[in-house]
Amino acid sequence: MADSQHESDDRQPDDNTTTTDQDGKPKRKLSGRAKLILLLVALAVVILGALWFVRYQTHGKYQEETNDARIQADAVTIAPRVTGYVEALLVGDNQDVKQGQPLVRINPRDYRAQVAQADAQIAVAAAQADSARAQIREQYATIEQTAAQLAAARTKAAYDASEVARYAPLAASGAETRERLAQLRTTAAQSAADVRAREAALALQQRRVASIESQVRQARAQGQAAEAQRSAADVDLTATMLRAPIAGRVGDKTVTVGQFVSAGTRLMSLVPLDKLYVVANFKETQLALMRVGQPATIKVDALDGTELVGRVESLSPGTGAQFSLLPPQNATGNFTKITQRVPVRIALDATPAVRALLVPGLSVTVTVDTIGAKGDLKRIRDQQDQLDQRAH
Repeated sequence: MADSQHESDDRQPDDNTTTTDQDGKPKRKLSGRAKLILLLVALAVVILGALWFVRYQTHGKYQEETNDARIQADAVTIAPRVTGYVEALLVGDNQDVKQGQPLVRINPRDYRAQVAQADAQIAVAAAQADSARAQIREQYATIEQTAAQLAAARTKAAYDASEVARYAPLAASGAETRERLAQLRTTAAQSAADVRAREAALALQQRRVASIESQVRQARAQGQAAEAQRSAADVDLTATMLRAPIAGRVGDKTVTVGQFVSAGTRLMSLVPLDKLYVVANFKETQLALMRVGQPATIKVDALDGTELVGRVESLSPGTGAQFSLLPPQNATGNFTKITQRVPVRIALDATPAVRALLVPGLSVTVTVDTIGAKGDLKRIRDQQDQLDQRAH
C-alpha cells in the first residue's frame, strides 16, 4: 500500500495534467500542439510584418494620399451683353443642353430699331455720294464747255492781234487812218482780256471737281460709319438670343420671364459634366516626388468608395493661402508655422456612365503613385553638393 503510494508520488505529470504554483493554485501547462500553433502564429506575424515593411519601403512610402479633394468643373456663367426684358426662357433647371442651343431671349424690339436706323443712315450716305458723283459728271461737262469757249477766245485774240500787226505799218505810212488802228488795238486788248477770263474760269471749274470729289469721299466715310453702326446694331440684335457656349447642364438658374436684366447680370451657369477633373490639396511635405503625368487613384465617397483612375495634370504655382483674398503676411512677431497645402489638378479617366453620376463638389480621396520619381531627390542633392563644392 505504501509502495503503491510512493510510485504514485514519483510519477511525472503528462502534457494534459496541471501543476501548482508557489501559492498552491493550479496552473495549466500548454500542450505541444498549442505551442506549435502559437509558434506558427508568431511566425506568420513576423513574415507578414516583414512583407509589409518590404512593400512599404519599395512601394507604400511612395503613395501620397489626401482626402482634402473635390471634383471640379470649369462652369461657364451665362450673362447677357445687352440690356432689356426677358421675353422667353427656353431651358429649365438642371436641363442638359447642347452647344449653341438657345437659352434665353431678350426683347429685341429696341435693337431692331437701331438696325433700321443704321440702314437709313447707310442709304442717306449712298444717296449723297451718288449726288456728288452726278455733280462731278456735270462739272466735267462744264469744263469741256469752258475749254471750248477758251479756245474760241484765243483764236479771236490771235486774229485781233494779227490785225493790229497788219494795220500798224499801214497807219504809219498814211494808207490807213490812225482811228482804225486804235479800234483794232482796243478790240485786241478786249480779246486778250477775254482769254484771261476764260482761263480763270476753266481753272475754277477744274478746282471745283476736287471739291466735289471730297464730298464723295465724305459721303463714303459717312456710309462706312453707318455700316459700322449697322454691324454693332446687328451684334446687339443677335445678342438678344443667349445661346449655350458649351455643352453642359443648367445650374443655379436665377432668371424668370419678364425680368429686366442689365448687361453682365448672371442668369445661370452651365456645368460641363463631360470635362470633370479633381483638385486635390496635398500637404507641402507630400510634393517632393510629385510630378505631372504620375498615375492617381480616386475614391469617390458618393459611389461608396468606388475607385477611379486618373493622372496628375498640373500643380498650382502657389499654395492655397497665397491665392486667398488676404494672403498671409508672416513678417510679424507672432508667426506660427502651419503646413501649407498646394492644389494639384488630377485628370479624371472615367466612362460616360460613371461621369453621369458625378457632379462638381463631391468629396474624394486621392492617392498619387510617386514611385516614378524616387531617384529625383538623390539627383537633386548630388547636384546641390556639386554646386556647393564649386562655390567653396
